[in-house]
Amino acid sequence: MPLAVDRTSDPQLAVAAELLSLLRDTTTEPRSDTQLEALTLAVAADLPVLLWGEPGIGKTAALTQLAEALDLPLTTVVASVHEPSDFSGLPIVGDDPATQGVPMAPPDWAVRLVRAGRGLLFLDELSTAPPAVQAALLRLVLERRVGALRLPPGIRIVAAANPRSSAADGWELSPPLANRFVHLQWVHDHEVVVRGLGGTWPRTALPRLCPERLPEAVAFARRAVCGLLSARPALVHRLPGNETRRGGPWPSPRSWEMTLRLIAFATAAGTSREVLSMLVRGTVGDGPGLELLASMDRMDLPDPETLLADPAAAVLPERGDLRQTVLDGVVEAVRGRPERGRWDAAWALLVRALETGPPDLVVVPASTLAALRREDWDVPAAIERLAGAVSVSRRADQARLAAAAGNGR
Repeated sequence: MPLAVDRTSDPQLAVAAELLSLLRDTTTEPRSDTQLEALTLAVAADLPVLLWGEPGIGKTAALTQLAEALDLPLTTVVASVHEPSDFSGLPIVGDDPATQGVPMAPPDWAVRLVRAGRGLLFLDELSTAPPAVQAALLRLVLERRVGALRLPPGIRIVAAANPRSSAADGWELSPPLANRFVHLQWVHDHEVVVRGLGGTWPRTALPRLCPERLPEAVAFARRAVCGLLSARPALVHRLPGNETRRGGPWPSPRSWEMTLRLIAFATAAGTSREVLSMLVRGTVGDGPGLELLASMDRMDLPDPETLLADPAAAVLPERGDLRQTVLDGVVEAVRGRPERGRWDAAWALLVRALETGPPDLVVVPASTLAALRREDWDVPAAIERLAGAVSVSRRADQARLAAAAGNGR
């Protein structure tokens, strides 16, 4: 019988090892990447993140680079190959169960994390985990408990999943588990992939929070979320009726609390609107998220009373939708306290809007304001300057209706 050959001393294997080392030798460069910025901000905010993307898109590679950039030890746990007891703990009978109870022993990876005191826990292939395992993950994701152990504050949790259509024996994510994550859609950037394969990947860093802005950031976040939910109470909790959508982001008191935290972190860090949009929509869903972003835009709009007090110095927003909102707010303010001076000031504001923006934006406010006139109020001269714009707009609307009626015959 021939003796086994020790290939580890083979010179060709040594050369192969050197070649593999050269292939792994890559560098990083500062580069704007909204996906990485959103992921890093959520990690800084200590919120569980779930990356959704097709197989091979680079989710695992992104997490590996993130751990290296933040100098955090990475612990990868493939959820689908574990039993529920691996997350809830294995019962261990002690000397006297009647008095000491039966403790739940944690797995070795959890013990290592606790000993390290810091790290990045990566739950991979979450969408292939059966319902029983997903149920066992609830305490881990929300309470950071594994058996009798509590993970220290220095541990961050990130998960990855493939859509059910491309997952091996995939399951829909259960609503309770889905509602505990910030969901980010992970797609590849052609330039990033090409640069990375060439040996240079984008560099990840934690967001730089401005200490002076922390109280302001918290106040702004609370005002934004509470303002929307006060006006739209139906958005506080809305469980989707579709099973697939239940496995994604949707609004609940828990996810609104996560959203508030993300807005505070984004405000303190001066994060871009695009990154904030990804995070907000990934926490409460597209519809509620876009409503929140729109209401946040309106929070920075000028007070109608300030505009009415000095119309000549008024600065109106450039964006058409925000300008329309401001003009509507001015008219509503006059409706709430109808006085001759306020009525005249509102007309002066509409003339200013006509001079500095599209004329069609003043049509509806002008018509509404005109209907508020009292019998003893003289028609202001400013109304003559608006009459042409209103007339042209109405004729355009009538022509559009006539054309539509003609096409319907």
